Amino acid sequence: MWVWFLVSFLCFFSINSYADNTSSTQLSEVDVIGQLDQARNSIQPSLGATDYYINSDQIDDQSEGNNASFNQVLLRAPGVASDNDGQLHVRGEHANLQYRINDVLLPEGLTGFGEELDTRFVDNVSLIDGSLPAQCGFHTAGIVDIHTKSGAFTNGGDISMYGGSHSEVTPSFTYGGSATGGINYFTSGSYLEDNLGIENNTNSASAIHDQTQQGKMFAYVSKIIDDTSRINVMLSASHSDFQIPNSPGGTPFAANGSTLPLPSISSQDVNDRQIEQNFYGVVAYQKSEDKLNYQLSAFTRFSEVNYLPDPIGDLEYNGVASTINDSIFTNGLEFDSSYALNDTHTLRAGSMFTISDAINESNSLVFPVDPSTGAVNGPEESINGNNQKQGESYGLYLQDEWKATEKLTINYGARFDQSYQYLNESQLSPRINAVYEVDPATKVHVGYARYFTPPPLEEQQNFNPSIFDNTTNATQVDQNSPDKAERANYYDAGVTHNFSPEFEAGLDGYFKTAVDQLDDGQFNAAPIVTPFNYKYGQVSGVELTMNYKKGGFSSYANAAWSHALGEQWISDQFQFSQTDLNYVANHWIYLDHDQALTVSSGVAYEFQNTGYSALNNTKVYADLLFGSGLRQSSDPGQPDNIPNGKRVGSYNPINLGIEHTFKINNKSDIKVRFDIVNVADEVYELRSGSGVGVFAPSYGPRRGFYGGVTYDF
Repeated sequence: MWVWFLVSFLCFFSINSYADNTSSTQLSEVDVIGQLDQARNSIQPSLGATDYYINSDQIDDQSEGNNASFNQVLLRAPGVASDNDGQLHVRGEHANLQYRINDVLLPEGLTGFGEELDTRFVDNVSLIDGSLPAQCGFHTAGIVDIHTKSGAFTNGGDISMYGGSHSEVTPSFTYGGSATGGINYFTSGSYLEDNLGIENNTNSASAIHDQTQQGKMFAYVSKIIDDTSRINVMLSASHSDFQIPNSPGGTPFAANGSTLPLPSISSQDVNDRQIEQNFYGVVAYQKSEDKLNYQLSAFTRFSEVNYLPDPIGDLEYNGVASTINDSIFTNGLEFDSSYALNDTHTLRAGSMFTISDAINESNSLVFPVDPSTGAVNGPEESINGNNQKQGESYGLYLQDEWKATEKLTINYGARFDQSYQYLNESQLSPRINAVYEVDPATKVHVGYARYFTPPPLEEQQNFNPSIFDNTTNATQVDQNSPDKAERANYYDAGVTHNFSPEFEAGLDGYFKTAVDQLDDGQFNAAPIVTPFNYKYGQVSGVELTMNYKKGGFSSYANAAWSHALGEQWISDQFQFSQTDLNYVANHWIYLDHDQALTVSSGVAYEFQNTGYSALNNTKVYADLLFGSGLRQSSDPGQPDNIPNGKRVGSYNPINLGIEHTFKINNKSDIKVRFDIVNVADEVYELRSGSGVGVFAPSYGPRRGFYGGVTYDF
């Protein structure tokens, strides 16, 4: 992987040398960058889909600003529900998000607690969902489209220190600028240490055994070759260490009514840990010439999660202690282009290819049991479950943006996707969206998309569960059918209206039917999710968005209703009890991440020219997140239990903050901010510990006080 990074830089400086030996009449650097950015956006439009845009000022106006995790930024978008372990659900889907950075796909990686993306390098981000155009494939719940800070308009940076409750300490920096020869660069880095690395397992103010240390680095370099082309290089690295939080008063695992022959250990003293690391690199060449725009990108990514159990503690309370090391290494190429055929037709075409190597290594300590009595009949033993698989994916698309009339635009096309994993699957997927401008203030859109979503290669459990027969980790069901690609029909319609230059609102509805509906779950102590399929799935919902900005005042409000169902588990059956398998075989149930109502809202006001110098350059802000609650089982462990049959409680924490900027000179200032998270100290539960694929309870953060100082230069 590091060889790839070196090759990227060598290619960059080779082009730099070539460009310096050519001569041409050139536009100013700022003009060229602006034109190339605009051309790049025209290659990957979101025409007909729902596009929710968040810029860096809006990020700064939320609780904790750019010190917040990137997922906290996305939670302010409509239809995004929060879950434990930093998971997000968009429009009733579990994961299935595609991340793009500067219009280049970020390959799939292992998802743990740590977030690879640092909010500090984000200039703006859009959440694009609904009926997606043909260039969007594989992961279709939504496109997280990130445009990074580039240095072209920065020429400086900042140094920051932030921290507060739970012993949080977060030093960070950003720096960017321009160099001779048309080079722009930007880099950021941060370190986080605190005692609330993962959600608390209890409702107490302080978690038990929940420390974390996290480091992130990001670098962006752009070289303008001439007025029509440039090459971009992006590099990122992150490393995170976590303690797995504990709960006091745990019940030891029992075999035939007897505890295991182990030294006694309190459940609050168990020492489980997880280590996560992610690296990626991207090299992209962009060309914009007359009617043709295109971008060719090469990318690489390595992702690894290592779960280290407490051998005695996990055996005592779970009957198994599994050391797990999962990793995936992906390389790929992506090509996207647009061509203005004439005044009414713009053609877009592209392709993508990735090749991945996934390794799943596990070593599980268990006790053997007598098959006739269920009692332990020997010393602990080790069972290995190692697996390695290479996967490939291909995607091709072609579409036409047709301006049928002055007010009506139709974007139609199709894509073909091929996935080679444990199963070889493919699909041709038609797409069509129409946007009609009723008047200058009102637009209506309607669309249909056929989706093809392969399961994540790195998360699949391809082994024979019978290797644990007659042990303390035996399953009720030995069947383990392979995961399948989800195939779905998606319908979307909506309207946006500008009531005034300051106030905009939108209403959108969607309906999805799926075969082989994909879902994820955590089924054991190792906090690593596993995919599985429902034979049938159905998701529907409505979203309302409102944004208002005038002078120093800004506000937003989003409300979303969602309904997500599935029937009949057809893969990874060993993860479930026989009773639940029988019930779901002929009953529709709610998906575990279904949340009926999700609301996000916020207000901010910046004081300017008030006549009071101490008040000027002061910003106050507040935001709220409401969730009606995710699902839990109705009566866990009982014969009449309904999987995901009821909800956990609702929640609505309110956050407040203030920031003041002290001007030093025209180039430098000092910003001081203070944040209060969960002002009312609301105790709320995200997960109860029951439900399909829910292993442990988790609670939202209690009231916290945070502050920071940033020196901008």
